[in-house]
Order: sequence, then C-alpha cells, then structure tokens
Amino acid sequence: MNPAEDGQKRVVRGSLVKVLVHHRTDRGMRLEEHAARCVRRGEVHELVTTDQWDPRPGARIDRVGFLGFAELLCGGVIDRGDLVRIGDTTVGTVLGFDACHLPNHYNILIHAARPVSGGDLDLRPETSVAFVQGGAGDQGRVVQGRAGDQGTVPAPPGA
Repeated sequence: MNPAEDGQKRVVRGSLVKVLVHHRTDRGMRLEEHAARCVRRGEVHELVTTDQWDPRPGARIDRVGFLGFAELLCGGVIDRGDLVRIGDTTVGTVLGFDACHLPNHYNILIHAARPVSGGDLDLRPETSVAFVQGGAGDQGRVVQGRAGDQGTVPAPPGA
C-alpha cells in the first residue's frame, strides 16, 4: 500500500473450495512485477504462505506452505501488504503474485512467520477468506486467533 496514492478499498472476500496440506522447500515461484492485482467475483486463486520477504520482481520463492484454493465472492483489488484472514485467524500479509498457472489462476503469496499449510491450520472447505487493506499501523499487531490462540501479523523486514 502506498499511503500517498491509496485511499480506502473494499475487503475482498471469498471462501475455501479446496484445502492443501503440503510444503515445499524448492518450489521456484517467481514474484510478478505488479504489487497489486484486480480480481473478479467467481475467480479461484491458490493461497501460498512463505517466510521469504523479497518484493523485487522476479524474486525466487522456494520455502512455501500450501493453504488451498479460494473462490472470490466479490471483485476488488488485492495489494502487497494486505492482511489475509482465513476464518478467525490472520495468516499473514500479501507478498505478491506468481503467475505460473495463468490463465487458470494466480498463486497469491502470503508472507508469514513460517510456511504453513491448510493442514497445519486445520482448514476446511467453505471457511471464509478475506483480504483486508493493510498499512503500517496493522503490521505486527496481535490478533485473536482460532480457539483463543494469540498470533501476530508478521511485519515485512524493513517495515
């Protein structure tokens, strides 16, 4: 998010349609040059976590956890730095996008303290997903997680 350019925006909401439970340390995803993507209602995109933070275009992302696929219930804009919430857990912040599967779907890369999978978080189909506008005030704050657990929204290095 660029506070000098970006005003408020709607929350992009969706729901999980398939849960993934695996991790990779050699995935080789490449970060797209764009920090934001417009998305449409009904699109399905893959949600992938990583502990790597390198926002440079073309950056290689290897350490990943696969959360699953989410169908978007409304159109909107997903930006680098947006908070990603699944159910009542804040999973991390959007790092960017990998387009290796286009035109089928984007891999939405989510920066987290460690790569986690849908199995690690006990995710289920139909669980709500939300991309909430981020900002310097949101990064690193403590949020209420599932079953009373406390979690933190990871601040990207240098933020």
